Amino acid sequence: MLRNTTPSEALVGDLIHIHAGQVELRDEGTRRTWWADVAPFRLAAHPVTQELYAALRGWLPHSEANPTGGPQARVPVVDVSWLDAVRFCNELSAATGRAPCYSLGDDPDGQDVTWDRRADGYRLPTEAEWEYACRAGTAGERYGDLDTTAWHRANSGGAAREVATRQPNGWGLHDMIGNVWEWCWDVYDPRVYGPYRVFRGGGWQDLPRGLRASCRRRSHPAFHIDDLGFRVARSP
Repeated sequence: MLRNTTPSEALVGDLIHIHAGQVELRDEGTRRTWWADVAPFRLAAHPVTQELYAALRGWLPHSEANPTGGPQARVPVVDVSWLDAVRFCNELSAATGRAPCYSLGDDPDGQDVTWDRRADGYRLPTEAEWEYACRAGTAGERYGDLDTTAWHRANSGGAAREVATRQPNGWGLHDMIGNVWEWCWDVYDPRVYGPYRVFRGGGWQDLPRGLRASCRRRSHPAFHIDDLGFRVARSP
């Protein structure tokens, strides 16, 4: 068991202020597009690290990417389910003196999780917030050259890499494309996929098709795998 310590705001890392705007989202399966308004919010400059996750929760998820179970300080935490990410956000809020955003019950599908939008604590970004922040005012598939901005199958060496070691986008956000996929708040399509939640961004083992600002994936809230993590946001 790792010793549980209270993380400081410094360990969380910088949260970048994202101004209000609009973003066009697209589902490639149905070819549906829609516009979403984005209110001002703050987003972590990089995904949650193993160091922060272990400091807060006292343990790390075991995975082939981290077989020892010990924290690699600046490497993103992976093998985290959507439900675990929501619990982490609440614990981080409490540890830093903020009001938790989420209320959780016992539903294994996470359908009883509610979000208090008035709370000032840490939370997952919405899908619209994520894509808007990822694009940082750009309109192409990515915000820069793939090899210089992202860890992916051709350059990662077969594992997640330390955060913020690739070039950031124009708003100072690292690893929005590549390194690890990132959970978002949203349900993907409840009519077809029930409780499945969205994750975005592509991971260290993906080919270029998965490493695009518009690429959407989904899975069950209890799903976890060795290239799926998350980053935290806060409302103003």
